[in-house]
Amino acid sequence: MDDIQKHVLAERALAVARHWIASRYPGAAFAYVTGSIMRGEGTVLSDIDLVVVFPSLQRAWRESFTADGFPVEAFVHDPQTLAHYLNQDADSGYPIMANMVATGCIVGSDIDSARVIQAKAATMLAAGPKPLAGADYDLLRYQVTDLADDLRGTRPPEEIAAIAALLYQKLADLMLLGRGAWAGRGKWAPRLMRELDAQLAAEFDAAFSLAAAGDGARFLALADRELALHGGRYFEGFKQDAPLEARRLE
Repeated sequence: MDDIQKHVLAERALAVARHWIASRYPGAAFAYVTGSIMRGEGTVLSDIDLVVVFPSLQRAWRESFTADGFPVEAFVHDPQTLAHYLNQDADSGYPIMANMVATGCIVGSDIDSARVIQAKAATMLAAGPKPLAGADYDLLRYQVTDLADDLRGTRPPEEIAAIAALLYQKLADLMLLGRGAWAGRGKWAPRLMRELDAQLAAEFDAAFSLAAAGDGARFLALADRELALHGGRYFEGFKQDAPLEARRLE
């Protein structure tokens, strides 16, 4: 699909979004229409992401539906619930909602309010995630250590592949967040790593490909090298308390 076709697809998606926002969400103050289609990166199979904002709601929700042939993922909020999820993004290191708001095309009546929230999301993205610290940092280091240790022994190729699949996200998180970059799940992890460091991303991809094929040596070496940047393996002394409510009275 060339650039002209992608532009036409984006314009069609925006028109569909405008129609369905008006008909499905009457009373909404504004919405952000976003996703790969709107960025000019989509295909005919890509979905439309909507962040729909009402003046006030009892609770937020998300839903999926098909609109004129487009799969749609809608996240429905009011300003307070949207602020909650934007702050949650900042705390978690995964700026899912922030990306949608910051890059979305604004539609609706209250354009000024939409722009204010969009600017806050963009500022949050530019600032980057919080530094790795505390219990979440300890847990991530422990998880990478534990999975890396599972790769050390002699195992069948299918077990190596399964361990590598689990290690992929945890190691990517440590590499991205540990360098002050936002993390991402699924397809976003390799994208964000390429943006951060193309050479490091290529090394990660090559090592993981070998591990997925049953040879975990390079992926293990990469994990060990990354752990060394964070004080080395973390096993001895790790402790995680269960929630106080984690009990059942018979």
